[in-house]
Amino acid sequence: MKHFLNVTDYSQEELMRIIKTAMAMKKSGGRKTLEGKILSMFFFNPSLRTRLSFIAGMNKLGGLAVDLSSGSGAYPFEFKENTVMDKTTSEHIKEAAAVVSRMSNAIAVRASDLITTSSESVKVPSWDEVKKDIVVQSFAKYASVPVINMESNVYHPCQGLGDAMTIMEKMGKPKGKKYVLTWAYHPKSLPMATVNSQFMAACDLGMNVVIAHPKGWELDEDVLKIAKKRAQSAGGSLSINNSQEEAFKDANVICAKSWGSIKFYGNWDEEKKIKDKLKSWIVDSKKMELTNNAYFMHCLPVRRNVEVSDEVIDGKSSIVIDEAENRMWIQMAILDYLIGKKNG
Repeated sequence: MKHFLNVTDYSQEELMRIIKTAMAMKKSGGRKTLEGKILSMFFFNPSLRTRLSFIAGMNKLGGLAVDLSSGSGAYPFEFKENTVMDKTTSEHIKEAAAVVSRMSNAIAVRASDLITTSSESVKVPSWDEVKKDIVVQSFAKYASVPVINMESNVYHPCQGLGDAMTIMEKMGKPKGKKYVLTWAYHPKSLPMATVNSQFMAACDLGMNVVIAHPKGWELDEDVLKIAKKRAQSAGGSLSINNSQEEAFKDANVICAKSWGSIKFYGNWDEEKKIKDKLKSWIVDSKKMELTNNAYFMHCLPVRRNVEVSDEVIDGKSSIVIDEAENRMWIQMAILDYLIGKKNG
């Protein structure tokens, strides 16, 4: 049994096999490899694309996706070990994951501390605490079926692999091409999970990856070290640039995404004082002119004329809708790889 918690748990050859399966499924419309199979989904956060793409994908494969989202009608789970459950939690993840495993062929979980519908950033503990990913890791520990990470605090592997598929679809052979992941201003402090998986996927494609961000918004060093090794293994590179304009020069792909500063993690009021001076970190037509006719990517949802201008996201270079659709096809391929008939 293998989980899908992060692409780094897989070899680059395995990931390429999944991408090629997804591209073949998109061409054919899919195949009924999951007849009689059930995917149980737990959303501890809001979701549009991820929820719908898994439901639609399971349907196309002949299986069933069951949404067991937390909220009204759901028991609050306990994730702490050796705890006295005399407060608000009603069921421990040990029993919950075990029972769901008996009735499902796979479990998918979204649990990110920063994803919210609130107009304000959510208060969280330090990055060192949040990066433990207790919820997703607990499901993986106690489930007896594969667990799929639909976005945690640290990684969003389905988004990363979907982006890789989209890049291959548009460019054919992206190895050696320049990929820029740029920080963008956003009024809220957002998680790093999507960012980490997006540039990691580009590294796995052997692209020359540049992460552009203002000083103070450095990403996790452990993640960067892993990504650099994988980039080198695939024949690419990874570098950092604190100038958005400099990073954009001759780029083939521009991917925009905001994220919160590790330095100020949980102390968003202090972060805001600095961040409000960085509203110039937007992807607009003038900056796109610096590129080599680059494609524009964003995971969505996107703040128009905050992260990216209308001209860019509505322009011919924008592939954000293809990128969103490909989430479904890549997740179908992941499910087929984990629990398809050939895998029992």
